[in-house]
Amino acid sequence: MKPKIIYVYDALCGWCYGFSPVIKSVYERYQNRFDFEVISGGMILGPRTGPISVVAPYIQTAYHSVEELTGVEFGEGFLKEVERGEMILDSEKPAIALSVFKTYYPDKAILFAHDIQNCINFDGKAPNDEDVYRYLAVNFGIDPDEFVYKMHQKEFKQAAYYDFALTKQLQVSGFPAAFIQSADNHFHMIAKGYTRLEDLEVRIEKVWQELHN
Repeated sequence: MKPKIIYVYDALCGWCYGFSPVIKSVYERYQNRFDFEVISGGMILGPRTGPISVVAPYIQTAYHSVEELTGVEFGEGFLKEVERGEMILDSEKPAIALSVFKTYYPDKAILFAHDIQNCINFDGKAPNDEDVYRYLAVNFGIDPDEFVYKMHQKEFKQAAYYDFALTKQLQVSGFPAAFIQSADNHFHMIAKGYTRLEDLEVRIEKVWQELHN
């Protein structure tokens, strides 16, 4: 059995958007040596959900820090939505979409998470807009109607909430985070918060050496 790199993210997390190109590069480089899994963190749920102007006014300044440190760009579409302040922030729907996607191509979940974040943070699409998931489904060769139909099935909502519970179990309190799982109860944390690609690769190689000595 291959060891597994587990990426814990939230679709609405700006630092995860900044980390997205890093984890995508790791996936491209290491997919022969590791399995990959993405877990949704559930950053904004229940009473914490609401319009971006109320839930996350700090985004108006914080996004500059993410851009400076990570080199990603927040798109015109997203910044207009931040200005308007009406976009509803809710982590549930993108997490359900990821759960559905994992039943089709579990090994490509990193790419799907990356694309969700681009739709939100670059194009300014609302996370609750089902057209986003139709568009993404088509990109991966999945029937869009079938995909959205599945998003309304109870089992996929349960799967999303299972991810949120798993995040707590892994004691992740901030996003992004990444682990290498080498055995049932054996996890090595390799990223806590935004981590540069070169640092992440050093940590992955170190764990790899430990596992193969």
